[in-house]
Amino acid sequence: MSVNPTEQDVLDAVNRRWSPYRFERRGVEPEKLRRCFEAARWAASSFNEQPWRWILAEREDSAAFDKALGCLLEANRAWAANAGVLILTAYRTKFSRNENPNRVALHDLGQAAAHLALQAAALGLQAHQMAGVNLSQIRTEYQIPEDFEPATAIAIGYPVVDPPQNDEDKTLAAREAGPRQRRPISEQVFAGTWGNRFQW
Repeated sequence: MSVNPTEQDVLDAVNRRWSPYRFERRGVEPEKLRRCFEAARWAASSFNEQPWRWILAEREDSAAFDKALGCLLEANRAWAANAGVLILTAYRTKFSRNENPNRVALHDLGQAAAHLALQAAALGLQAHQMAGVNLSQIRTEYQIPEDFEPATAIAIGYPVVDPPQNDEDKTLAAREAGPRQRRPISEQVFAGTWGNRFQW
């Protein structure tokens, strides 16, 4: 992993979090998984709707793991196959209190996923989130209800820290070693009107 220090002091888990492509081929302790999902459970959501849902597949359960892995696009399957856990995400599209459309449901799922990823980093794990999934396949194979939308996938596990041992490993390690770049705050925070940089 390339290390780019943050410009401000932030939570240690924020500094630690990254998205590895190389995972150790071993499972994740149930207690650590529960803590990750507990962190996700306490994410904020509009009207406390908590629209997120998770489909969990542990590598020890090969049938469940292979089923989830098969829902990833090929490029993601190649590296995610080594993760300890695969998660498929979904969100409810309507508010349960009145069945009106929930336009921020995907936003809220993202908040919960961020909580999960930060908790994972705090526990020595890492979570790599993916958009590259077959949405229709997920809906069919897992019988997702009509009022829910499948969204993304997350691979969780212990990142490999040893030098790469083969060509495939070297390719993935090279991707991990790339600079972790973020736009400066000045390009993201405006005041008064769009594009007018906030003066700190």
